[in-house]
Amino acid sequence: MDKFKHLIYTVEDQIAIITFNRPKYLNALNSEMLKELSDVTDHIGADASIRAVILTGAGEKAFVAGADIAEMRSKNAMEGRKFSQFGNWVLSKLENLPQPVIAAINGFALGGGCELALACDIRIASTRAKLGQPEVILGIMPGFGGSQRLPRLVGLGIAKELLFTGDMITADRAREIGLINHVVEPSELLTKAKEIAGNIAAKSPLGVQFSKKAVNEGFDLDLERSLSLETEMFGMLFSTEDQKEGMTAFLEKRKPVYQGK
Repeated sequence: MDKFKHLIYTVEDQIAIITFNRPKYLNALNSEMLKELSDVTDHIGADASIRAVILTGAGEKAFVAGADIAEMRSKNAMEGRKFSQFGNWVLSKLENLPQPVIAAINGFALGGGCELALACDIRIASTRAKLGQPEVILGIMPGFGGSQRLPRLVGLGIAKELLFTGDMITADRAREIGLINHVVEPSELLTKAKEIAGNIAAKSPLGVQFSKKAVNEGFDLDLERSLSLETEMFGMLFSTEDQKEGMTAFLEKRKPVYQGK
């Protein structure tokens, strides 16, 4: 891929790692960075060799400290609406990648940074991480999905408190409310993220992708329709080489070799 201005993109052992790289500005999301994130998301989605994705931030202070306030400050109502539309479009693309996405939150994940983490499948935080949706402090509200994804993850009451107060919370509190899966020491953050990503990468790519799709698409359906969706996807997997390899390997007591087909 072409070199990015605001992102560092690497691939290790079928795991794509995206590092937000504006440490001088605490990795704040501006339009250029969102465009680069959109481009790298398209690339990952088209690369079947990538089994999992990790997002993290450059420097020790921030994952992504929020959207770029300097860029937003002078926007009018129409421009603000377009910025929200663009951010939501990019984060939805990330959320709907076939591969699982892990946020490795090394510092501040506020506003747009918290919304970015919410669009990931799994969230790991260092002990120094701080999370929150402080938009009301700036006279606005979340614009990249925070008002919708946060209550779906932590429940209405806790989400409303965070949204209405704009308060930051610690990594431990975020884990208590279900916003974070794991909290680790800063030195262990990427190791833990790579451990989980590697565990995922060792499994059937199609089984993992179908599981993600079933959860995402079935979450807002009624139970009858979501179960029907699961049944259809379960059946489709029996037409794949992954299913044949996985079950044969189990019966032969050996490790499966998945091709994602």
